[in-house]
Amino acid sequence: MRAYVLIEATIGKARDVAKALKGTPGVQECYLVTGPYDIVAIVEGKDANTVGKTVAERVHNVPGIARTVTCLALGI
Repeated sequence: MRAYVLIEATIGKARDVAKALKGTPGVQECYLVTGPYDIVAIVEGKDANTVGKTVAERVHNVPGIARTVTCLALGI
């Protein structure tokens, strides 16, 4: 299961958040982006519960994150 986590960082913390997320287990990729969000992180796990646990327990605990939106990728 894959999820795209759209992250809004607190002012001046986007680069620090992205660096911290790159070393986080379950986070496969992490990008600084332009637009309404500052970072997009790709989180993967064996199922939706695993992905949710990674986001709730690991991603949300990174200092400098103001809010997130998690979008689960569904097969076509």
